[in-house]
Amino acid sequence: MVKVLHLSDIHMGSGFSHGRINWETGLNSRLEDFVNTLSRCIDRALKDPVDMVIFGGDAFPDATPPPYVQQAFASEFRRLVDADIPTVLLVGNHDQHSQGKGGVSLSIYRTLGVPGFVVGDTLATHEISTRSGFVQVLTLPWLTRSALMTKQETGGMSLSEINQLLIERLRLVLEGEIRRLDPNVPTILLGHLMTDNASFGAERFLSVGKGFTIPLSLLIRPCFDYVALGHVHRHQNLNKTNDPPIIYPGSIERVDFSEEKEDKGYVIVELERGKVEWEFCPLAVRRFCTITVDVSKKEEPQTTIMKAIAKHDIEDVVVRLIYKIRSEQLDLIDTPELHQSLSTAHSYSIHPELISQLARPRIPELSACNSIDPMDALKTYLNNRQDLSDIATPMLEAAHRLLANDEEVLLEPIASKKHK
Repeated sequence: MVKVLHLSDIHMGSGFSHGRINWETGLNSRLEDFVNTLSRCIDRALKDPVDMVIFGGDAFPDATPPPYVQQAFASEFRRLVDADIPTVLLVGNHDQHSQGKGGVSLSIYRTLGVPGFVVGDTLATHEISTRSGFVQVLTLPWLTRSALMTKQETGGMSLSEINQLLIERLRLVLEGEIRRLDPNVPTILLGHLMTDNASFGAERFLSVGKGFTIPLSLLIRPCFDYVALGHVHRHQNLNKTNDPPIIYPGSIERVDFSEEKEDKGYVIVELERGKVEWEFCPLAVRRFCTITVDVSKKEEPQTTIMKAIAKHDIEDVVVRLIYKIRSEQLDLIDTPELHQSLSTAHSYSIHPELISQLARPRIPELSACNSIDPMDALKTYLNNRQDLSDIATPMLEAAHRLLANDEEVLLEPIASKKHK
């Protein structure tokens, strides 16, 4: 059997606001966290050892990371080159330049011809030779609407009609690749995408108007022994019958507080044609902790806040303190004492929220815990704003046009490439 390490969404260089400067190295402590966590993943790949490493995309927060961040990333993956472990680096949405083609942040590995490294920036099948035999890896990078069709083709179409046409285009292209697969060689589909039944977090809204949701039925194929996904930061298996397993390993580090309660890790896979076993391997990463307290009805708000902080172990933790308070209580808050009580945290932020009787009540459907389609969110908002009723219709029409025509620069359609 071929042993594979599947990781994704490293986002190296993210979350600097949650860190502090290490005066010995001059680096942000959160960058050091990300490097150390990636290093533990590579350690596992070398210790087992695995036959291949596959990365599901989003190496950095954007396509042009600072050189010292690129160097930290490259130094860890260089260890795989030295160990002669082939590696597939898939291009995610954060790896793509918004004004050009391809995966700018990862294309340097292909340009330099790094031994054993494959950069998946197109929908294509790669035959990888490992110590335990051959593996076929079909790469499906992050696709935008304009990667599959032109603006002229979508003129006058609704967003749902466009998405349906996109799915059909992708289905045809995918079928073309599947027909060229060797049925006797174990096959992995490596994709950076959103599926229709995944539990999304902040990444869904970060990609509004850019990508499109792919139905799970498009991925459940007998030709695939394992479907390795990236983009969603929460680990999950989308196909409980495991025929094939469709796995998001999730991100390897917490990017922000939206991932406070999520487990982080990678997946170890053992597969041969028609048989696969996989295991999620959690990583010990820095904890995030939100302390929320409502002191608006308390006579001694400072005491209540201090007790709330004391209930938590905050040493070396990234902490967010949120307290709700009335304006007339502000003089009762001893801010220096709050800072002192949080000083053992790795980093912390304090967010007082003023409560006013004049404040407009929140719309439940638009709360942070609910995932809602952008157009539905706008409709809900406008339905609760009578003062905007006169312009609600043109606002909805404008939003529809923005989502349907999201990019000025068009990528070369993949479909046309298949006819060359």
